[in-house]
Amino acid sequence: MPLKAAAPLCARALIAVAACGALASGASDSERPKSGPVAVLKASEVKPGMHAIGWTVFEGTEAEPVPIEIIGAWKNMWGPGQDIIIGKMGGRAARTNVAGGMSGSPVYIDGKLIGAVALRLSVFSPDAICGITPIELMLEINDLDKTRPSDTKAPGPGQQVAGLNPAPDFLHNAAMVPIDTPISFAGFSQETMNAFAPTLQQMGIATVAGGAGSSLRGSKPAADWKTSLRPGESVAGVLVSGDMSMTGLGTVTYNDGKRILAFGHPFFNLGPVDMPMSKGDVLMVLSSAYQPNKLANATEIVGALRQDRHSGIMGTLGEEAPMIPVTVTVRSLNVDGSARAEKKLHFHVFQQQKWTPYLMMMTLFNSLSGLNEFSEEATYRLSGKIGFEGGQAPVELNTMQTSGELPAPAPMMLAGWWGDHFNRLYVNNVENPNIKDVNVTVDLLPERRLVSIESAWISSNEARPGDELPVKVFLRAYRGERIERQFTIKLPPGIAKGEHRILLSDAETLNRVQNVIEAGNHFIDISQTVSLLNQERSNDRLYISLLESSPTAYYDDKTLPNLPLSVLNVMQSGRSLNRELTTLPETASEQMSLPFDYVVAGSYTLKVDVK
Repeated sequence: MPLKAAAPLCARALIAVAACGALASGASDSERPKSGPVAVLKASEVKPGMHAIGWTVFEGTEAEPVPIEIIGAWKNMWGPGQDIIIGKMGGRAARTNVAGGMSGSPVYIDGKLIGAVALRLSVFSPDAICGITPIELMLEINDLDKTRPSDTKAPGPGQQVAGLNPAPDFLHNAAMVPIDTPISFAGFSQETMNAFAPTLQQMGIATVAGGAGSSLRGSKPAADWKTSLRPGESVAGVLVSGDMSMTGLGTVTYNDGKRILAFGHPFFNLGPVDMPMSKGDVLMVLSSAYQPNKLANATEIVGALRQDRHSGIMGTLGEEAPMIPVTVTVRSLNVDGSARAEKKLHFHVFQQQKWTPYLMMMTLFNSLSGLNEFSEEATYRLSGKIGFEGGQAPVELNTMQTSGELPAPAPMMLAGWWGDHFNRLYVNNVENPNIKDVNVTVDLLPERRLVSIESAWISSNEARPGDELPVKVFLRAYRGERIERQFTIKLPPGIAKGEHRILLSDAETLNRVQNVIEAGNHFIDISQTVSLLNQERSNDRLYISLLESSPTAYYDDKTLPNLPLSVLNVMQSGRSLNRELTTLPETASEQMSLPFDYVVAGSYTLKVDVK
């Protein structure tokens, strides 16, 4: 619901009444600002030399006054007709400088709200020079609630668009830039921060150590939400909560009793958003001429963020933004398979098309990297289930990962595989997934379990339809002995005469074609995506397939093997132009698979002449 239609005092009325002087001041300069209607002063009425008071938290939860001397207006800084008010902060801010987490600090002149501290000048500035986003720009946040900005800060290929990389040095040295929104991490290991911080920094996101109270779990608002988030107090957007947490801190600019405005600049510029919103408890402000930041703990959930736009964020108190509950069980196993140690983690993840896969990857890696058994020679065996609302069948996932020739460690490879499966759900062009819960178990095996297919042998290269052929396959274990397995493959009674091939392969060989076809099909829905994910072969098995010279068609989530040419021609002529039909000249009919408690790699082909 638009802010101007639902708030007790609409944006246009608030500006008009304040301009006429008919609305009483919300508070004097010496009183802490309160929630509720407040008089405003337009940016055009703010003059150089005026004395203002800003409010922000330096310690705890109580906002403190900060004297600000108005320098003037920087014309068209935010865009055509969108000026920024420039001020010089005094008091405690003169020592700390304009710190991350101060974004949104409300600024008043004679008790009238003029805007929010949102920008800072350069780095290594000896003065606490700030840019103030006029309140009239922030009150427009909800006017375009159907649009999604193109320059979103989010992981993935889209992060390289113009404006998302760190600004060039000359801009940092000469212009006002938005104050970094510090993303606080609690419960994350140093290995995780080292691995993921560069990607976040590339998006212009500052990472700091932080904390979270025990009440920061789930997304249900606390009982005291009605009296929370007064202007000047700390507010946080919650990306992850629970046994590990990830939150972005800022300051409340305006609170009408139900809806709040904050930051004065974008969080991630996501546009319409559903993100839990919490209170914050500031430990201290780290003073620095380079990158000052508030160190804080996120505390209780009190509402939900609904808009994230270029002039600020808008949240609603008392409302809930559902998160995805995740349970990760990590077990360290002995050589005989018995459990030596186990830990269980519970946390919740923010739902968003690009952020959810990245957060799932990051939290799984973090669940593994904090182990004492975290080592180069270990093997990780994962089994997981992604549940959905509404009766949709779950995704069942199984894989193993061990270090190979690639430079990335096994936990990162496993986390990337895990995140990719969520990405395939969220890039769906037909509908958004409605995930109910996620459960994953990772067994840590104390050795590198990797076997490569070396060769194979068949008792006779000549056979007849329906014959059973004894086959031996030889695999080489990593730094181990040669492994021999025997099995029997039965030729189909209706197999055509002539030369055929028996393919012994790993899962990747069979999954590769299907994954490419899925990536090129933009019209599959969630149920079809789930079906394709569940059709994937697990890499701890050896697959035996019969290759035949007849076409296979792939249509949505269906694989149609051994199609007669007449049927294929009918399908191609009758298909919709916007639906992908992919064909291959031969068919790989999977006959059987052999389980291994190893990662199986490679392939080998045997030839058989059917008489």
